[in-house]
Amino acid sequence: MTELHVLRVFVGPDGRGGNPLGVFLDGAAIPEERRQAVAADLGFSETVFVDDPAEGAIRIFTPAAELPFAGHPTVGTGWLLHETGAPATTLRPPAGDVPFRHDAERTWIRAQPGWVHHFPRERLASPAEVDAFRGPALGEPGIYVWAWLDEAAGEVRARYFPTDYGIAEDEATGAAAVAMGGDLRRDLTIHQGVGSEIVVRPRDDGSVEIGGRVELVERRAYDPG
Repeated sequence: MTELHVLRVFVGPDGRGGNPLGVFLDGAAIPEERRQAVAADLGFSETVFVDDPAEGAIRIFTPAAELPFAGHPTVGTGWLLHETGAPATTLRPPAGDVPFRHDAERTWIRAQPGWVHHFPRERLASPAEVDAFRGPALGEPGIYVWAWLDEAAGEVRARYFPTDYGIAEDEATGAAAVAMGGDLRRDLTIHQGVGSEIVVRPRDDGSVEIGGRVELVERRAYDPG
């Protein structure tokens, strides 16, 4: 048996939303050949296996594939390492080093837009069209749709359907927020799913910082089989 932490990442200001995330702090105890099956069994949009809490070495799996980088897993894992007293200040997924920090309200990570897996991003005419959008079937190519809520203020309404990764709809997608920051090169607040909030801050060096609120849902024993 090992211990699974379940988090909600990118919780909205009213407490709604937040994308569930599974994190194994003792990920090194789960053999690499079992990790994809474990992620599929849990069914979260992503599951993180922490191989070295001191160094921040992590691996990220969707129910269908491993990702070299993803946003809500790195924000959530950064928060959890801080909460549990691990000394790491940088996460090290396969894509590269991901520095993280904390303020009074949010956990922030900094990443490169070029790390984000390719997916179409389609701007729609209104937030109502985003709300009414019907996503593809599982197994078909995914799509991210968005519209301005308030362009002057940088407020965005968005939904993401990563159906090619075995997920019907993602409640909050940090990697997409990094990509949006790279596309638009301006500060954004993205309102995704049923109530999630992602804050986006492009940096002068071309990287993008994203931040959000994280909450612990539960800790439970898990048998990886």
